Amino acid sequence: MTDPGLSDATYIEPLTAESCIAVIEAERCDAILPTLGGQTALNLACELSDRGEVEKRGIQLLGVNLDAIRRAEDRRSFRRLAIDAGCEVPRSAIVKSMNEARDVLEKLGLPLIVRPSFTLGGSGAGLARDRETFLDVVASGIHRSPIGEVLLEESVEGWKEFELEVMRDAAGNCVVICSIENLDPMGTHTGDSVTVAPVQTLCDKDYQRMRDAAFRIMELVGISGGANVQFALQPGSGRLLVIEMNPRVSRSSALASKATGYPIAKVATKLALGYTLHELPNDIVGSTPASFEPALDYCVVKIPRWNFEKFKGACDALSPQMKSVGEVLALGRTFNEALQKALRSLEAGLDGLEANGNSELNDDTLRARLCVPNPERLLSIKTAFSRGWTVEHVHDLTQIDVWFLENIRHLTDFEGDLRRVGFPCGGDRLLEAKRLGFGDRQLADILGVDEPAIARVRSERGIRPAVRMVDTCAAEFAARTPYFYTTYGEKCEADAADPKSVRKIMILGSGPNRIGQGIEFDYCCVHAAMELQNLGIETIMVNCNPETVSTDFDVSSRLYFEPITFEHVMAIIDKEKPDGVIVQFGGQTPLKLLHRLHESGVTVLGTNVESVDRAEDRKRCSELLTGLGIRFPASTFVTDAADGMAAARRLGFPLLLRPPYVLGGMDMELVYDEEQFERSLQRAFKASDGRPLMLDRFIESATEVDVDVVSDGTHVEIAGIMEHIEEAGIHSGDSSCVLPPVSLEDDLVEQIRSMTTRIARELDVVGMLNVQYAVRDDTVFCIEINPRASRTVPFVSKATGIPWVKVATRAILGLPLANPDAQRGAAEFVSVKAPVLPFDRFPGVDSLLGPEMRATGEVMGIAPSFGEAFIKAQMAAGFRLPAKGKVFISVANRFKRECIFPAKTLAAMGHSLVATSGTAKVLRSHGIRVEEVPKVSSGDSRIIELINNEDIVLVINTPVGKTSIEDERAIRLAATQRKVPCITTMQGFHSLVLGLDTLQDREFSVAPLQEYVRRYEEVAG
Repeated sequence: MTDPGLSDATYIEPLTAESCIAVIEAERCDAILPTLGGQTALNLACELSDRGEVEKRGIQLLGVNLDAIRRAEDRRSFRRLAIDAGCEVPRSAIVKSMNEARDVLEKLGLPLIVRPSFTLGGSGAGLARDRETFLDVVASGIHRSPIGEVLLEESVEGWKEFELEVMRDAAGNCVVICSIENLDPMGTHTGDSVTVAPVQTLCDKDYQRMRDAAFRIMELVGISGGANVQFALQPGSGRLLVIEMNPRVSRSSALASKATGYPIAKVATKLALGYTLHELPNDIVGSTPASFEPALDYCVVKIPRWNFEKFKGACDALSPQMKSVGEVLALGRTFNEALQKALRSLEAGLDGLEANGNSELNDDTLRARLCVPNPERLLSIKTAFSRGWTVEHVHDLTQIDVWFLENIRHLTDFEGDLRRVGFPCGGDRLLEAKRLGFGDRQLADILGVDEPAIARVRSERGIRPAVRMVDTCAAEFAARTPYFYTTYGEKCEADAADPKSVRKIMILGSGPNRIGQGIEFDYCCVHAAMELQNLGIETIMVNCNPETVSTDFDVSSRLYFEPITFEHVMAIIDKEKPDGVIVQFGGQTPLKLLHRLHESGVTVLGTNVESVDRAEDRKRCSELLTGLGIRFPASTFVTDAADGMAAARRLGFPLLLRPPYVLGGMDMELVYDEEQFERSLQRAFKASDGRPLMLDRFIESATEVDVDVVSDGTHVEIAGIMEHIEEAGIHSGDSSCVLPPVSLEDDLVEQIRSMTTRIARELDVVGMLNVQYAVRDDTVFCIEINPRASRTVPFVSKATGIPWVKVATRAILGLPLANPDAQRGAAEFVSVKAPVLPFDRFPGVDSLLGPEMRATGEVMGIAPSFGEAFIKAQMAAGFRLPAKGKVFISVANRFKRECIFPAKTLAAMGHSLVATSGTAKVLRSHGIRVEEVPKVSSGDSRIIELINNEDIVLVINTPVGKTSIEDERAIRLAATQRKVPCITTMQGFHSLVLGLDTLQDREFSVAPLQEYVRRYEEVAG
């Protein structure tokens, strides 16, 4: 959405009131549409209104006015509104202080739900069952709420949870777009819940009660557009409570839009402009208006994607605060089929509903895992049924509706039947297995054969997938939609492939958002589809992520909402018969299918299989670099623990453990001594999947550089050379980076350019390539080669004004680069990319960065100078700029001299400094006033108390080595808990101070991306 071609003016600026005011002044805006940008947009609209900017400038809020936002978002106002609508709400109270909270506790009793006002993703929310937890969660909630307010609400834990996605126009017409049922009962954030559409266990009478209540609430709030209303239903009594309302499109809106094919955001925008539902056509059907409520003749299951393995020590219990980083969506004719397809889509090592380690739990542990919501609970339920536990017993433990449990038990019993019968099982039984969503690889594991044997038997018996259409009207009207899913035992609704028709190319998407692979790759897939269509080529998109643009029905010629697995991809290929498949834009997920697709005779477009393997396999990659005469860190390969320890002693510490074919640095670890190495080795071997494990001698104090490349097989064009701000050793996805480089000499940049060109030519790259380097003492080491698009591609495209994916797509089709020898000059502006880190979601997890990626997103800052661009990026990432106050500094010995200048600059800005003894001594010796505090390792907790009392406004902590990292962990945890900004790298410290200093000198400049692109084109000539 931040591409310059998508709007008339695109501002990539921090979402703050100051930035918005500057843009409003520059563009002379007439109106603001705040209902499409989630909670952030609503909060900004409220802040602008509170400052008087909206009224003073005569700006109109579209879709919802300030009073409507207040009525829906303010807990007290919404409670009154819901009661006026004739609805019951949970007993509750609003508090703004701890004393008020204690008084309410005495009146309402425990357990209580704590919900901060105006926060995103349930941030700060929690369920308190005891007094100590209650006081902790309330204190945190008051701190996190932008208005210092929390709602204390009677717990409805265990009740059934439902959501209605509703659309209303200015004339008062309302429709329900989608009804959604949470499989998980109340107590778990809906973003962390398994959800099902349409509702499965609700009688029509209760559904109509909810529908009527939602419409009355929409009317009283006064919204023109989309909204989401959440309900809790007490099983048995039928007591119905309204929980909350989002007066905007939400993450549930994205789910509802993809589940039904109804373009919610598009319709909501037109309703905000004054259109009515009857005036707008249904884009999928064409012959019906948007006022027709969608009807589904299939079942949709959404399952969240978590990354707890990235946050060692984090509690995986799910709560009212959202912890997932992505989600998948699957469609099937039945709940069971959709459930198993969704589990396969997660990219979590599951082939369907499996025990996945839960079978090893003893009964007491299994019982405990069932009682507390957690990412493994579905698998634990399966394990319980395999042990003969009754539905009633599992229901008592989980409070999950019996209907869902009966279906899961049926899957478990059916699997047991298959194991007893063995291979080959009868045709009817095999067809029933496919109708229940069992995948070929899953069946192979159950029946003790290989996956091709299952596929062969299916083919012999004529058991092939049918393609069904998503049409919003349950096939009542003829539809023109190109939106499909596969199932078994049904009539096929897709036209047979015509080999004489227009050229067709399939694009494999990136699957669910997770750490290491997010919407950056979806961006690449979408751009590839756009360019293919521009060239008159039909595009077939395959993906399973409801959060991304690639699964919008109008982005590609034909969309398949399916898991990115070999079986599902091959089924679509057999049906569509594309001329080729592109795998290099979807990240590691489609790349893992490359070998099997090639072996199956599929034409894979772009860089060939052999070249990909040479780059991805660490051993072959080292051989390639040796042949090119390019330095790389001293390394070796080991295949067992004994070899590993001997090699580690030979290379010396610190060492980097690098499994092949990993995503986001998964299981990559920087180790400092033999004890840590021994603990990490087995985990790394497991991640390497039988391939040799690489040990790298870690290059300390090095600058890391990322290079993105496009090649047509002959000519190589450097798209961008990015300098990392944090030193090598921190995963590139967690490091801020700057383009163009700001500290590398021209000859080093030219050397990197030359090396990258040679690598691309040696690998016969066709399409995109990413190469990473470490630079120390003017020596360049190549540390990684990725034979695909990288997560930096969208950033480089916006920073240079060139749609590099479209350039690469043309190269993949065999078209030469348009101007491969063009020399691009340096534009007079700087772009900085910064990570968004989720440590506030995971109390108790150390915020120290390392070689394993933990960022869940990224932002961009763009400005005439590096300091301004960097601080813009930090603000955009949620970094709270420190007010005047105390700054705590504790740096490793090798950084002590480096910290003198930024510390002196902070002091000159009016900050007072606090430091541990060694750092304080160095600062005093240079005339800097500093208050000394003891180290935490001495047993003194004074610095922790200062942080907890909010006397510290900024923490600088850069430990090196195992001892200092562990000793100072408590400081970083306290900073995270109190939302005190914490910098853990010296480069980050220097850059932050430079940015703060820039901020003192002048106000931020704002300019649309289109203006920066124009300047870049002028420089390029």
